Amino acid sequence: MSRVVLVTGVADGAVARTARLIADRGVEVGIEKVVGVDTTLPTHELGKVKFIRADVRTPVIGKVLAVEDVDTVVHLGVAPASSRFKSTKELNVIGTMQVLAACQRSETLRKFVLGSSTAVYGTSPRDPAVWTESGTARGGTRSGYPKDVVEVEGYVRGFARRRPDVIVTTLRMAQILSPRSTAPLAAYFRGPVLPGVLGFDPRLQFLHLADAMEVVRLAAAHDRPGTFNIAGDGVMLLSQCARILGRPVAPLPPVALGAAFARFARVMGTEISPDLHRLLTYGRVVDTTALRHIFGYEPRHTTRETFESFAAALRPGLLHLGVPR
Repeated sequence: MSRVVLVTGVADGAVARTARLIADRGVEVGIEKVVGVDTTLPTHELGKVKFIRADVRTPVIGKVLAVEDVDTVVHLGVAPASSRFKSTKELNVIGTMQVLAACQRSETLRKFVLGSSTAVYGTSPRDPAVWTESGTARGGTRSGYPKDVVEVEGYVRGFARRRPDVIVTTLRMAQILSPRSTAPLAAYFRGPVLPGVLGFDPRLQFLHLADAMEVVRLAAAHDRPGTFNIAGDGVMLLSQCARILGRPVAPLPPVALGAAFARFARVMGTEISPDLHRLLTYGRVVDTTALRHIFGYEPRHTTRETFESFAAALRPGLLHLGVPR
């Protein structure tokens, strides 16, 4: 039987490239067709990917699965608020519920891949030094994108219990940095001054887009059940990031931090969401042992290499260390 993969969220440039990669390499593993869906027309080249304009928040997604005989769903339509839409709560949560409802009814589905985020761990002063996949958030998931991710993963676990015949893979990705990224953290680093928190120098991890795309491709092409943290090796302090960028860090007092960050961001022309200013206070580091030993993938780019590549794209005069962008 021919394999058909459906990818959600392909109006986003990075998702479009991922869908195209799955299609281009699909012949190696018997994938004959890749279908991309989104509410708006993609502005990026999709190559062999078949585009269908469909709103994942509506039952029409079920018709797409049935008509196209989809056996693998790659759900990448869960995104931070400022990446493509000002308000994404409905797309993230309601969209996922509709996609899972369609998957529940599908007679051809055998695999579901969720593009999730390490934001599911939240941010709190009580966090462990390193998060493993079994960890549970201790704070910072009551609103915004982290809350969406927690809810989405909860719905996916429920689906996995109801459909034990379907292989479910959850990919918890660290912050992806690429020159074209419009994610909140990328926008933050593009600012002329980096707001920081007085007395804190958070540890951060980054993920190169090429690694993120390859992990999704492997999950779609092969059977990799389970939940996996995805991040480049190593960590960086915010102060190290600032030095590479040549940007000053403006330390702000922890008291009334949220309001201070918001005002500062408006003046600087950037955007700092509540979950982002918590990340820039406490940081977050995840363990990727399962990615290497169970999933079977070794990231090609370290956290530092990923950031240096991003910084080189922002500052043409910065020495580029040969890291692919």
